Amino acid sequence: MLKDANVNSGSLRYDRPLSQMTRRDLLKQALMAGAILPQRFGNRGGRGRFGRIIDPSQIPAYRYGTLPVSRFPELQAEYEQARNAGTLSRAKAFRDQIIPLSFKVPPDFPTAKSVVVVAAFSKSMYVNFTLDGIAFRVLVPPQYYTDDLNAGNLKGIVQKDIIKNSTSRVLDITKSTPLKLLAARSGLGRYGRNNLIFVDGMGSYNLLHAFVTDHQFPADNWTPLNVLDACRRCDHCDRICPTACISRWSFPINIDKCITLYNENQGEFPNWLLRSNHHALMGCMQCQDPCPENRGIAEISGTLEEVSEEETRKILKGTPDDALLKSLQRKLRQFPATSSKELFPILTRNLSALTRS
Repeated sequence: MLKDANVNSGSLRYDRPLSQMTRRDLLKQALMAGAILPQRFGNRGGRGRFGRIIDPSQIPAYRYGTLPVSRFPELQAEYEQARNAGTLSRAKAFRDQIIPLSFKVPPDFPTAKSVVVVAAFSKSMYVNFTLDGIAFRVLVPPQYYTDDLNAGNLKGIVQKDIIKNSTSRVLDITKSTPLKLLAARSGLGRYGRNNLIFVDGMGSYNLLHAFVTDHQFPADNWTPLNVLDACRRCDHCDRICPTACISRWSFPINIDKCITLYNENQGEFPNWLLRSNHHALMGCMQCQDPCPENRGIAEISGTLEEVSEEETRKILKGTPDDALLKSLQRKLRQFPATSSKELFPILTRNLSALTRS
């Protein structure tokens, strides 16, 4: 069970706002935040309010960057520096995610020469849960359902369309790699104030994947860390964050106040987390809504298959059977909490917070 978080811990505090920081100070904080945070932390989205309409067909399905694996020691040093800085959350659920991550060539692939980091565009989805004849329209963030452009498909794309060599070996290292630092250093994306990676053409609505290959790319695309210029003059995300985990005085978000830390994991919610703070089936979906860098993109969404009243009641009672798990895995496209009866209490708790006053 998760204990109540110390809401005053987990972030650096400076005596001047971001707009007055030197570039060096800002990038130092960006490294600390972006290098450590898994991509789903702070991965928030929502309905944009800017009125710009974007044709979904004009959004790239993916973009990629490359680096030689000879850069791994430098990346590992940066990652360890940020991880050991002592300013981030000490919550076990968070530490359990970041400790295993590293920049290492897999032992069974000593001939690997390059790493390819791919950003795949992914939109938010909605699903209706029916209860007492009322349909509750619930948001499912991009990282919590399986999209058509997933790790299995991307591996083939890397080999066929990026490497363009069917004899080269490609190995997925997504689950073991600090993806946001890799994306930033490869030039694929830039950090935003909400600690997300923004990619040209898709904003922060992207999921990152990494693959090593024995193909040697001709260029070393090592790139200085970059923060979106607009973030130094903008306070939209810190003003809308429901738990104030984003601060105008600190670049790293306060992880101990992030809703995602609690609704991804089992246990009771801390008593300071209000029921009104919840607005997604898992994760948090707020700070991308007002972001100028996501104009028009945040408004693109899809719909999952409706969950019946009988299924909704079983979820809220916390009584899953094999048939229910199988149905929900299909309807919610492998939503994490439907993968087993052991994880099912997460779904029961989260949906309860969204459907009951």
